Amino acid sequence: MKKFMFLHFGFEKPTPEIMEAWHAWFESISDKQVDQGGFGGGREISKSGTRDLPWNMESITGYHIIEAESLDAAEKLAQSNPFIASVRIYEVRSM
Repeated sequence: MKKFMFLHFGFEKPTPEIMEAWHAWFESISDKQVDQGGFGGGREISKSGTRDLPWNMESITGYHIIEAESLDAAEKLAQSNPFIASVRIYEVRSM
């Protein structure tokens, strides 16, 4: 089994319907989930300086690490996610 990270992008004020959809999705992947977390405010540090990151549709708002056989299988799980803007999937490699 391989591990994949889902990065969730986009923020809008949660409604009861959004929360219900997320809870249903969490239950649907519970047997494949390894870890999860959310983000709050953040900063970007670059050679040109530091800036506070906005909390909007381009924000990374959370992550999930799941186990799946392949990138295609992970994508299938992500397609059922009630994402706000998008989900990016990366294979997690051991170092």
